[in-house]
Amino acid sequence: MQAIRSINNNIAICIDSSGNECVAMGKGIGFGKMPHEVSLAQITHTYYSVEKQHLEGIKEIPEDVLVFAAKAAEHAREELPYALSPNMAFLLADHIAFAIKRAREHLQVRMPLAYDVEQPYPEEDRVGTRLVRRIRKEFLIDLGDDEAAGIAMNLVNARLESASEQDAARSQGDELMLEEITEIIEDELGMRVDRSSFAFSRYATHLHYLFKRVHRGEVLHVEGFGCYRDLFERYPKGVACAERIAAHIRECWGTTLDEDEKLYLVVHIGRICIKEEKRAERA
Repeated sequence: MQAIRSINNNIAICIDSSGNECVAMGKGIGFGKMPHEVSLAQITHTYYSVEKQHLEGIKEIPEDVLVFAAKAAEHAREELPYALSPNMAFLLADHIAFAIKRAREHLQVRMPLAYDVEQPYPEEDRVGTRLVRRIRKEFLIDLGDDEAAGIAMNLVNARLESASEQDAARSQGDELMLEEITEIIEDELGMRVDRSSFAFSRYATHLHYLFKRVHRGEVLHVEGFGCYRDLFERYPKGVACAERIAAHIRECWGTTLDEDEKLYLVVHIGRICIKEEKRAERA
């Protein structure tokens, strides 16, 4: 890879082996005369399709915050069931840098109400909450809990819409499959699932993870997951429900779920059923 323009000592605009331009991070890659060759071993992060306005803003952000935000953006991409903008790391770095500056200067900025963010965007809120805790520990500052809502909205705003008709069709197909599976659960277990609840949102997120694995042909592997296997004996209704869902996925998508995926379904069917039963008791 060739570095062609320095942003700072550890960030540079580079050209990869395919001739594509990217922003690369790595110790010392932006130092010295340009252009120069950079070993792939030196590079810790690469970002493609970064908008030019973000390149100038990078210079104003402390390097430790950039590195922190880059790692946080990677974790967010793994946790959220949709694609994020390639500019996410820099948007997040800018937000975090400003939040740290405000905290150190004891400046208060009104954030979105936590409840207003948590209800429609529970996954993003969880990511934001964890990130606030990490920022406090990493930068030794007293950051308010409401900063989680601000970070969550940054994630929401960085969501990428489907880039093609094929992606749009797949997304629509996933939503249809989610609804059909939910109807199977309702029919099999004789219950009504509240689609506006937090429990449903969490369940839907895990189902989308399953759909992604199916589309990619990936195999589920979770260490320690075997401890749930006694559910097959303790929860026969859930097992029957999972078998029916697996048959539906096989019929619609031509994919046969293995035993671990069925166990994964049983676990999440059980969770949403418990939540719905408790909600019904309170009603």
